[in-house]
Amino acid sequence: MAEHMPTHHRFVSEWSSGKFIAWTAQIGPHCKTYIIGILDKKQHPEQSYKSCLGILHLAKKVGDQRLENACKRALDYGAYNYNMVEHILRNGWDDIEENPGEHIEVPNHDNIRGGDYYK
Repeated sequence: MAEHMPTHHRFVSEWSSGKFIAWTAQIGPHCKTYIIGILDKKQHPEQSYKSCLGILHLAKKVGDQRLENACKRALDYGAYNYNMVEHILRNGWDDIEENPGEHIEVPNHDNIRGGDYYK
């Protein structure tokens, strides 16, 4: 029956959750977790295939490492959609290192009031 389908329809009919998850193996664990999250968000995983395909195709534009970093950042945000990953990549947020344990000290000088001033 597939041989009677147009080429594009044959391509789409080959999509599956397993295929997208297997594709993430070459990118990284955060990407895999993110794609699984997208697939799990919809009642019918087929509804999320275009988002998954779009995200995975971003690797061709920006490379596997940047996509992996963007997926890690999107996981931290808890936002599971193509637009979030694309936005992170477009704004370069995938390159920003975050060290939550690192505290930045504010310089001490006369025109900084501090927390006690407002009590």
